[in-house]
Amino acid sequence: MELRKDPITRSWVVAGHPEREKIPADPCPLCPENRIATHDLLSLPPQGPWQVRVFPHFRPLYRIEGDPARGAEGIYDRMDAVGAHEIVVETPEHTQRLSQLPESHVELVLEAYAQRMTDLKRDARFKYVTASKNQDELSGQEWPHAHSQVTATTFVPRRVLYELRSARDWYRERERCVFCDILRQEVRQKKRIVESVGDYYAFCPYAARVPFETWIIPRTHNHLFESVAGENRAHLATLLRRTLRRLEQVTPNYHMVVHTAPNTLLTKGELSDYWRTIAGDYHWHIEILPILKSQSKSYTIKEVYFNGTMPEEAAARLRQMDPEKAQ
Repeated sequence: MELRKDPITRSWVVAGHPEREKIPADPCPLCPENRIATHDLLSLPPQGPWQVRVFPHFRPLYRIEGDPARGAEGIYDRMDAVGAHEIVVETPEHTQRLSQLPESHVELVLEAYAQRMTDLKRDARFKYVTASKNQDELSGQEWPHAHSQVTATTFVPRRVLYELRSARDWYRERERCVFCDILRQEVRQKKRIVESVGDYYAFCPYAARVPFETWIIPRTHNHLFESVAGENRAHLATLLRRTLRRLEQVTPNYHMVVHTAPNTLLTKGELSDYWRTIAGDYHWHIEILPILKSQSKSYTIKEVYFNGTMPEEAAARLRQMDPEKAQ
């Protein structure tokens, strides 16, 4: 297994995985009584029965041992798939979804993300660390038991590089954060805001890629998700839970990704220029992309996204939904 870089799009692709035999979903390997033997990386709360636990993935895309061994094959770049791939089991209960958990429990899930991201960023090999979640069958989830994943890679995903570049350029021209500017306008116009709790806002972005795409972002500027704690984390947990409960009235299928700043331990290479202003120009946020069965193909062959639902309409419909409706 190795990583190969497309020289045109600059995307890294995980190529080949002879060891990724399928782990059966029945019996569920994430349920406490069935778990495949492996060591815990984190268990929350620290005392008493666990509610959230993190352990290495049974069949990881990235291996934590070794060096990337960057090399070339003619004009092409390649390297070993070094990194980290972890499973966050969100609850011991097999039938509960993240949105159905109490707010205090959702807060523990967010704390698990933050702790693992902080720990992995201590490793200078890793350029990017994030948490993500695929829910339900159309999302490509591996098991129905509520879980998410934390990954650390020796490269920065292309989408994040685009964000970094745009944020840096905006800041150079205006000395302002583009994400802050976006949120200020959304709050002023109110057309695409779904809800706010404390310092956090959920809104449908102006150029949403898919129907009902929703972002959650803090109003106070901050480039690091993992620095969120205390009352702020509690407010974030409340808004995330309520937003997911709204979206699940549209579809239970979605992708969720935490976008945070890359690992600033790296002072050389392709990212070194970004560190000069990243604390001022980047702004962490959570992106949630629902998957609708009737519109699962959300982009054309030219990679221009097609969204048949106007974001303003989507936000209005989400505002009207009761996030505490029994599901």
